Amino acid sequence: MRIARFSIDGNVAFGAVEGDKPDELVLDIIKGIPFADFELSGTKVPLSKVRLLPPVLPNKVVAFGRNYAEHARELGNEVPDAPFAFFKPSTAVIGPGDAIQYPSFTEDLQHEAELAVVIGRMCREVPRERVADVILGYTCALDVTARDVQKREKQWARAKGFDTSCPLGPWVETDLSLEAAKDLTIQLTVNGEQRQLGRTSEMIHSIEDLVVNISEAMTLLPGDVILTGTPAGVGPLNVGDEVAVTIEGIGTLTNKVVKRG
Repeated sequence: MRIARFSIDGNVAFGAVEGDKPDELVLDIIKGIPFADFELSGTKVPLSKVRLLPPVLPNKVVAFGRNYAEHARELGNEVPDAPFAFFKPSTAVIGPGDAIQYPSFTEDLQHEAELAVVIGRMCREVPRERVADVILGYTCALDVTARDVQKREKQWARAKGFDTSCPLGPWVETDLSLEAAKDLTIQLTVNGEQRQLGRTSEMIHSIEDLVVNISEAMTLLPGDVILTGTPAGVGPLNVGDEVAVTIEGIGTLTNKVVKRG
């Protein structure tokens, strides 16, 4: 099931996305929330009539860096022996179609396409064999990075945590199994030109590794998001660019870069 969060006539709701052709997609409005038992209402609205929002509002976004060897090398970094985590605040999250605001404190904004894991239940110290049980589904993510600030500052809070630096969407795909999620194509284009192309099978540390690693330290809540790293090919973004992340079996997340007002 593809679960979207959307706004229509000032109201916010979750809905199940139905259909295959982009111009014929509809939303069956969900009674309740997707983190508990819910029913489909049978009330359907065309996707074209709503505004898609971030598919979840995470309490925290846990991101893992340098999880693809070629990406680590392209930036001159060593491949880490253990998962390497950092955080993006909830205020960094935006949805499909929302504007990425180019911060005034950077001159080198860059794109990083990522598979995002959405947590479906409260959990801590998750054993490897139970990881699939705590995952609601998967979505597309863009880890927007102020690369010059990242290089200059030891902490990555400003470089990767600024407002609008974490687009998510367009929806959460719940029908992907954990095994299937381990080998998906990730592609990123800027103004239609391919910049990144890789597969999740290239991850150094698996999805299980990442969930086990972070849940050893902290409680994960329903709606929390784990970013799993980016393949090689990261590069610059400029004001006016349209950037799109497409992940096999999930969909496409598209955002445009604007000057921060």
